Amino acid sequence: MDLQVKDNNGKVVGSVAVSDKVWRAESNDALLHQVIVAQQANQRRGTQDTQTRGEVSFSTRKLRPQKGGGTSRQGSRKSPTRVGGGVAHGPHPRSYRQRLPKKMRRQALRVALSEKVRDEAIIVLDLLKLDTPKSSVIRDIVKAFELKGRTLIVIGSTDHNVVKSASNIPGVEIQAASLMNPLETVSVPNLIITQEALETIDTLWGADGVNE
Repeated sequence: MDLQVKDNNGKVVGSVAVSDKVWRAESNDALLHQVIVAQQANQRRGTQDTQTRGEVSFSTRKLRPQKGGGTSRQGSRKSPTRVGGGVAHGPHPRSYRQRLPKKMRRQALRVALSEKVRDEAIIVLDLLKLDTPKSSVIRDIVKAFELKGRTLIVIGSTDHNVVKSASNIPGVEIQAASLMNPLETVSVPNLIITQEALETIDTLWGADGVNE
């Protein structure tokens, strides 16, 4: 299939042929959801912790006699029923990591990119090259395409001048093509991809039998 290529001013300057395997993948909401949930789970630190009654620093002395006082039975101050006592069934450090087959992760990215194409939420930029950091260039691109909401700009490889140019523009993020993932792709309403990034994406995930 072909995608339109535009310049920094939003004008169509040509088209580029891209891999159908990447940009025309069939919808698969179940797969996409599973991979995104796994990514979010893998980002969790799992460091939450609470003290059990065996870890709370209080005396183990029984608060009052078991019988004869006309009041409820009470153990020590460590009891979960008392303020400052241990926590019953509270969270403790654990790993939330979910493992997924490599083929599932890569197919989910293809599905996410294809959905962007179907939603017309992707812009192919002919070139994005800066000799020095310049925020006005990135700001003018966003303004030219009248983009609203978060915008992810995907470049062929890490370019520190481009990264620095977008660092102080709210809602604009820069990502190298080789680091793309389904979660970032679906979480932004606007996706700008340079022609160089398109070639990298098709090389990594488009050729039959490559990276499978």
